[in-house]
Amino acid sequence: MKVDYIALSIPVFFILIGLELAYNFYYKLNYYRLNDSIANLSQGIGQQLTGIFMKTALFFGYKYIFEHWRLFEMPKTIWMWITLFIAVDFFYYWFHRMSHQVNALWAAHIVHHQSEEYNLTVALRQSWFQGWFSWVFYLPLAFAGFDPVMFLTLSAFNTLYQFWIHTRSVKSMGFLEYILNTPAHHRVHHGSNPKYIDKNHAGTLIIWDRIFGTFQQEEEEVYYGITKPLASWNPVWANVHYWDELVKTARKSSTLADKIKVFTKPPGWFPADLGGFQNAPEIDAKTYQKYNPKYHPKMTAYVLVQFLIALTAGSVILFSYTRLASLPLICGAIFTLCTLTACGALLEQKQWLRKFEYWRLALGFVLVLALKFPVGYQVIFAGIQLISVIWFFNLQKANLYLDEN
Repeated sequence: MKVDYIALSIPVFFILIGLELAYNFYYKLNYYRLNDSIANLSQGIGQQLTGIFMKTALFFGYKYIFEHWRLFEMPKTIWMWITLFIAVDFFYYWFHRMSHQVNALWAAHIVHHQSEEYNLTVALRQSWFQGWFSWVFYLPLAFAGFDPVMFLTLSAFNTLYQFWIHTRSVKSMGFLEYILNTPAHHRVHHGSNPKYIDKNHAGTLIIWDRIFGTFQQEEEEVYYGITKPLASWNPVWANVHYWDELVKTARKSSTLADKIKVFTKPPGWFPADLGGFQNAPEIDAKTYQKYNPKYHPKMTAYVLVQFLIALTAGSVILFSYTRLASLPLICGAIFTLCTLTACGALLEQKQWLRKFEYWRLALGFVLVLALKFPVGYQVIFAGIQLISVIWFFNLQKANLYLDEN
């Protein structure tokens, strides 16, 4: 029986985020920004929703190899659990390291590094497409004969461990810094400072970075994010923007070999006729600015309500998708992703959002009627959509868009 430990842990994630947020406000640390946190959580919701449509296929890929091509039959003893824990962490290190050293893999993994803040919401900022290739790195474990359920369990706990290390509230853990991946080590990993780039790829155990030469101690202040800032809160664009850059570079490349290398070489690589390799720029503390477009304060309440609607819809889908028919599942996921996209566009003051928002709200009306939910749910949801239409109309009528983007 498969247990989705990640989904079951979501309430705990939000409790811990709430505690860190309270700590942040009490000590006035400025670790959180509303726009950045909504963008991070939107990526997490989207990752869980898109993951629904590929979890089964990927599980059966590992399971098929285990059942038909395994070389050994590993017993389910405590020692095998410990061995598998170490093996999962080892292969995670190499998957993670390669995700930073191969452009085609970085195009997916980059999503997790886009935030210019560092708090527990960043842990939930995950790529919607990374799962399509990450499982391949673990296939040696299937050939070796490690049970699929054992693998999924330990892989999930490897992921769960990494949630809490996305914090600036914990400075050092003493002697554990030599063994475990800690907040200090992972802050380095998220740094865009040249000396911090491609360091500390560990999942749970930092020993792999120490062994394979990718360890870096936290020293000067860490500047978070990617070397070329995303400058967008749009969750869809966040997942495809680097692919767009790679395709454009490949089209400009003069030879077929260079076109292929664009996808297989490390980030920063360009053909010689396009300037050659571009190193990460040094950060000037005097001119450094985070992406933070302004929007009218009255927009905040509207964005929060729409985000909570998306969060609620996404949670309902996530915890009941095994009982949903395909049509309501797909339609519900599309509506949720459109709502998250609208929240990002509102925070950027995008002009195309004006028409898109009315289209999205109308879609909500159509879906709740067409999918024949219980009457009580239809009335509640239709009422929320109607209130949202009136609310947004009044915001637009008041001309609360500050920028003409």
